[in-house]
Amino acid sequence: MSDRADSADEPVAVSAGAQAAPVTGRPAGAAAGLGGLGLCTLLVGASLPLLDYYIVNVALPSMQQDLHTSQSLLELVVAGYGVAHAVLLVLGGRLGDRFGRRRLFLWGMAAFGVTSLVCGLAPDAWTLVVARVAQGAAASLLLPQVLATIQATTEGARRGRAIGLYGATTGLAMVVGQILGGVLVAADIGGTGWRAVFLVNVPVVLVGLSLAARGVPETRSDRPHPVDTPGTLLLALTLACLLLPLTEGRAAGWPWWAWILLVATVPAAFAFASVERRADLAGRTPLLPPSLIGVRSMRRGLVMVPTFSIGFGGFMFCIAVALQEGLRFGPVTAGIALAPMALAFFAASLVGPSLVARYGARVAAGGAAVQIAGLVLIAVVVRAGWPDIGVPLLAPGMAIAGFGQGLVMPVVFRVVLSDVPNAMAGVGSGVMITAQQSMLALGAATLGSLFLSLAPGRGMRDALVTTLTVQIVMGVGTLLLGLRLPRRLS
Repeated sequence: MSDRADSADEPVAVSAGAQAAPVTGRPAGAAAGLGGLGLCTLLVGASLPLLDYYIVNVALPSMQQDLHTSQSLLELVVAGYGVAHAVLLVLGGRLGDRFGRRRLFLWGMAAFGVTSLVCGLAPDAWTLVVARVAQGAAASLLLPQVLATIQATTEGARRGRAIGLYGATTGLAMVVGQILGGVLVAADIGGTGWRAVFLVNVPVVLVGLSLAARGVPETRSDRPHPVDTPGTLLLALTLACLLLPLTEGRAAGWPWWAWILLVATVPAAFAFASVERRADLAGRTPLLPPSLIGVRSMRRGLVMVPTFSIGFGGFMFCIAVALQEGLRFGPVTAGIALAPMALAFFAASLVGPSLVARYGARVAAGGAAVQIAGLVLIAVVVRAGWPDIGVPLLAPGMAIAGFGQGLVMPVVFRVVLSDVPNAMAGVGSGVMITAQQSMLALGAATLGSLFLSLAPGRGMRDALVTTLTVQIVMGVGTLLLGLRLPRRLS
């Protein structure tokens, strides 16, 4: 298919209810444009949920020692947050469309601050687990409003730059989360130890709420649709059946309930698809309209999310374990080892928009090739030098991989949302972020389980090389899918 044909997406086929729901801005007489202050505030809000998913990784050993708890219960601190976040994201986007995206952003950020405080003050492991689940739910209210507000208040080149910055911010937050977690745990500010990784959110939230009230415009659908309760429950059931056993099953010794939940994923997904299709055909607006997935740009972007995000999520988990338990790096040194990846990711986010303007969405394919080169270099260093590997030996591979990742992620976000109608901005954002978060969690669970199962028998070096090889193969998939993207983005 020619580039021209690729870039000419078919008309968007949405339900009648969705077509009749234009997006309004602020109340009459107020500007609806998104200024610099508003965009910065939204990006801060976007970074918090992702930062908190990864900031915990390096704090887990300290938590286990301080709370005197088992590894399986401790993994619920991670899994509970991730599952609650993933299953409620589309609902959070729909609520923003209905009640106002700035309002839901403020509610979500405030709830995120409160739950972070409870996490930081938790007296025992079960209190921490419950607070983390609530924190994940709060994040699902907060995060979809960011992309939805950008989609509804910008257009053309400004929208492209804003979505590019969003992709760069979220990717950077994943890497910086582990660096910041290591620094905070090692600093032991005021004797807080691991609790600082949660308490640090509170002042950030307070500042963010103040800025959001002034700088973020309110947008919503003129004719919002009611919440699709059956679809919401079935989507939550499907994702929970998939993610909970994969994230918690290994630590629990793969009990019977884990296998039952995995098997139940298939009928739950089928029931969800059937309910959504019937609602769409009946003229109602389902939680996840099948017609929205029919938008070519969204379909093409979404198929790249699994290959990229599963590998990325798995890498971040495995490298955190390998650096601390395999190479015996302290939390600060482990953070320093990841710093070249974060810096290169940021650099890629600066040059990415100009590259996309010149070469189009296929910059994602080039970014995937660069990422593969970095991963290959890391694998070679690990295989040849283990365990006498320092930060300088790892730095080149980390930087190259990070630069490639920084080119891929923002482009995928732009492709997915490029042709989503403004009236469905919240739903589209929720779908995009749900796919990303689910695949990141799936990557940490599957590649993490592979790594941890191989390490006792084959050694941590071979386990890490094997998981890196799997990620390289997935990177090749991302590259091939990236070559199918159109040269031009709307």
